Amino acid sequence: MKNLGQMMKQAQEMQTKVQEMQEKLVDIEISGVSGAGMVTVRLNGKGEMLGLHIDPSLFNSNDAEIVEDLIVAAFSDAKGKLEVRVGDEMSKITGGLNLPPGFNLPV
Repeated sequence: MKNLGQMMKQAQEMQTKVQEMQEKLVDIEISGVSGAGMVTVRLNGKGEMLGLHIDPSLFNSNDAEIVEDLIVAAFSDAKGKLEVRVGDEMSKITGGLNLPPGFNLPV
């Protein structure tokens, strides 16, 4: 029974650390690029867009679809990098405990 109590205490400590990390996600900033740097998207750790830079030469283009595709690609790049970063941070907290994909500890 003592092991169960210890496991519950460790789970509670991990839950506190996860909650602290989630609060700090706003401070993480990740950039994604596309079109050889012609479009850059900046996201915070919660996936909220902080900024968008479009090279002025793209405004001379009559093909808005290209610009739109580059924005989506830059966002996808940033989102992928963000998922890796958050996964790394979560791994530090869980001590390398491999949680199943999509499994979130309650907070």
